[in-house]
Amino acid sequence: MFTGIITGVGRIVDATPLGADASHGLRLTLQAPAGYLDDVALGDSIALNGACMTVTTFDAAAGRFTIDISAESLDKTAGLGEPGPVNLEKALRANDRLGGHLVSGHVDGIGQVTHFEPVGESWELRISAPPALARFLAYKGSITVNGVSLTVNRVVDHPEHCEFSINLIPHTIENTTLGTVRAGSRVNLEIDLIARYVERMLGGSLPRH
Repeated sequence: MFTGIITGVGRIVDATPLGADASHGLRLTLQAPAGYLDDVALGDSIALNGACMTVTTFDAAAGRFTIDISAESLDKTAGLGEPGPVNLEKALRANDRLGGHLVSGHVDGIGQVTHFEPVGESWELRISAPPALARFLAYKGSITVNGVSLTVNRVVDHPEHCEFSINLIPHTIENTTLGTVRAGSRVNLEIDLIARYVERMLGGSLPRH
């Protein structure tokens, strides 16, 4: 489990194929911030852009670790198949503060940024979400974007998609990778965990990719 409060920005520095064809995944080597891996152990979970991954090797002194990501996970996520910056969050401890909201680290769909512009001291981020996720988005509800816990400010339903808006404060821009997105960027979305269970109790089912 996670909270959507990013604890560091890392970088994928290498992506090595695990096999000769597209059915195989990648071994990713990541550079973490100084000291980030001091309390990490082999097999620990770290979310990369909101996707829960398992640490397969690590070198705390060098600040580097590796994870293996399957072809299926690559197909269902964005921003994890090539070198570049990623949001990092270590798994939640039982005695940690729950600063964001309950996040499972399972990406439910890929959204596309439609608008990203400054508004006063903040930035307005609009994202087009797959229509299957529309029923899980609500005004003042929670959504995870590339692993970041955020509050929905507006939802507009369209025939082919759903667009929602978020306001990003300067702290979020400075301490996550969301400051680098642009119109057209693809982002990982995870719906609110409570909405997931409400849907199930009401007899529905999760959207299928």
